[in-house]
Amino acid sequence: MALLGELHCGGKTLDLSQPRVMGVLNVTPDSFSDGGRFLDVEAAVAHGVRLVNEGADIIDVGGESTRPGARAVSSEAELDRVVPVIERLAGAVDAVISIDTMKPNVMRAACRAGAGFINDVSALRAPGALAAARDCAVPVCLMHMQGEPRTMQKHPHYDDVVAEVSGFLARRAQACVEAGLARERLVLDPGFGFGKTLTHNLELFAHLRELAALGYPLLVGVSRKSMLGELLDAPLGERLHGGVAAAAIAAWEGASIVRVHDVRATRDALRVAGALRRWRAQAPSLPGGA
Repeated sequence: MALLGELHCGGKTLDLSQPRVMGVLNVTPDSFSDGGRFLDVEAAVAHGVRLVNEGADIIDVGGESTRPGARAVSSEAELDRVVPVIERLAGAVDAVISIDTMKPNVMRAACRAGAGFINDVSALRAPGALAAARDCAVPVCLMHMQGEPRTMQKHPHYDDVVAEVSGFLARRAQACVEAGLARERLVLDPGFGFGKTLTHNLELFAHLRELAALGYPLLVGVSRKSMLGELLDAPLGERLHGGVAAAAIAAWEGASIVRVHDVRATRDALRVAGALRRWRAQAPSLPGGA
C-alpha cells in the first residue's frame, strides 16, 4: 500500500508518511466522553496544549456534540464556544487546529481564527458548506453518517455496509472536486458509530484497506466509543487499551489519521505501527507485503 504525502493546513504542513494523531477537544456540555470538562476557555486551551505535549499532531475543536441523541445547538452558541479557543491555541501550539463542525459560518469563522482543517461529520452536505470549505482552502475530512445525530442509532440498516459507505465517500469527494475543492485536500472517514451497529462497525474495520484504496487519506475515530464497550464489556472509563489497539490496527490497515482522546498511549502505538507499515511498503516481496 502506497504511503500518502502531505496536507497543507493553513500555513502548517502535516506529513502523512507516518500515521498522525488527532486529539479530541470538546468544548461542549454534553459530549459522550468529556462533555462539560472544557467549557471554560482557559481549561480548553490548557487541555489542547497538554494534548500537543503528549504528541497530538492535530487538535480537533468541537462546539456541538454529535453523540447519538445529541441536541443541535445554534450557530451563535457554537461560535462562542470554539472561536476563542481556536484563537488562543493557534498562537500557542505548532500543531494543526481542526474545527469539528457541520455549519458553514462556523467553518469560515474558525478558519479566520486559525483553524487549518475542517472535520465535518455530514460531509459538507449542509447548504453553503461546499462553498465555505472551498473558500477556506484548507483540508476537509468527509465523514459517512446514516441519518443525523439525533436519530442515527435507531435501527441503522445497510444491504452492504462496505459498498454503501465506500460509494457515499467517493460520491462526496467527487462533489467536492466539482465544487472547486482541491482533491489533495480531501480526507475520508467511514464514521464508526454514526448510524452503525457493532456488526457494521466490525465489517468496516475489516475492510479499511478497501476504503484506503479510494486514494484519499483515511481518518479513523473509535476512541472510547460504544463499539469498544460492547467488545470489551467495559464502561466508558475502561476502554483505553482497546482504543489504543484499534488505533494501531487502523494505522496498520492504512489509516493516515486516528482521532483519539488518549494521545500519549496512542502516539507510542502508532510509532510502532507506522514503522512496520513503512517497512512493508519498502519490501513488498516479503511475506505480508502489500
